[in-house]
Amino acid sequence: MADPVRVRRLNDQEGQQLLRITRRGTGSAIRLRRAMVVLASAGGNTVPAIARLVQADEDTIRQVIHRFNEMGMASLDPQWAGGRPRQISPDEEQFIVETANTRPEKLGRPFTRWSIRKLADHLGSHAVRRVRIGRERLRQILHRHELTFQRTKTWKESTDPDRDTKLARIEYVSSHFPQRVFAFDEFGPLVIRPQAGAGWAPPGHPHRLPANYHKLHGVRQFHGCYSVGDDQLWGVVRRRKSAANTLAALKSIRAARPDGAPVYVILDNLSAHKGLKIRRWAARNKVELCFTPTYASWANPIEAQFGPLRTFVIAGSNHPNHPALTRKLQAYLRWRNANARHPDVLAAQRRERARIRSERQRRWGQAATHAA
Repeated sequence: MADPVRVRRLNDQEGQQLLRITRRGTGSAIRLRRAMVVLASAGGNTVPAIARLVQADEDTIRQVIHRFNEMGMASLDPQWAGGRPRQISPDEEQFIVETANTRPEKLGRPFTRWSIRKLADHLGSHAVRRVRIGRERLRQILHRHELTFQRTKTWKESTDPDRDTKLARIEYVSSHFPQRVFAFDEFGPLVIRPQAGAGWAPPGHPHRLPANYHKLHGVRQFHGCYSVGDDQLWGVVRRRKSAANTLAALKSIRAARPDGAPVYVILDNLSAHKGLKIRRWAARNKVELCFTPTYASWANPIEAQFGPLRTFVIAGSNHPNHPALTRKLQAYLRWRNANARHPDVLAAQRRERARIRSERQRRWGQAATHAA
């Protein structure tokens, strides 16, 4: 039997960028959905579970995963075709991208960054490989390769010496024991104020929320638990993150499998997740804590599940207080878990689609025979 379709192992930059896209929920809707697919696959979710998460066809999910494995982050953006024939060869285009990614000082230029004009002049006067290109065409090529004018920033690389070991353990338990794998994390902070969002409305007349500059209700944290095999999400709202609240969540996970067999919980390296009391309880109750590497929380399968929470419960809301927000969160979780499709139903739908395709091919074959 062929191995299930799964995204390749992400590096730290890709994982953090995908996590930022799904948590913010802004920008292109297509980019957001594809980022959720890749992040969910990297967290160990199966293709049927991801299809339920983003409400898409399983073949589409597989196509997104394959494209990411081939192209990386560039696969998140739609690709448009058409227009005039290409005037610059692929080799020249690759040379342009490599030059733009190189600091000008290394190429003997007396400045620290390129502008469009300076880059075009440098390419046109290159001693070894001259490329004549207009500024607008150069801008289009840079945009297509996701090279934009950005401020210099620092980046958190994973300094965990056991990074590969931890990722391999998460991948192993997710693929071999999906019915016994759970994920836990906090989602927040939850603040009581009008939240910007998006929705269907006439052009020029969006839904409006009152402005509110007073935050009098404090913040809360949603402690979420996710069953990878059952595709079920549950949790409670707490005042703060703490070891006691983490232990309560772990006990609810253990209660979901009361048979006494081992269970595996994926969670990050927050200090409230790894105290001595928690470790002792986990050892007594056959709960293996699978920690994600430092600065690699994208490896947690629950992270992809938090995107819809922000999109459909937090964004565009104006909850009066935390109890009202909690009721909305629990109502959404009940709806989400009730509408999760059972694996048997998914298998029946796949068989029906296969039957329709074979019937269509048979009819086409008969039509071609009659025409001949």
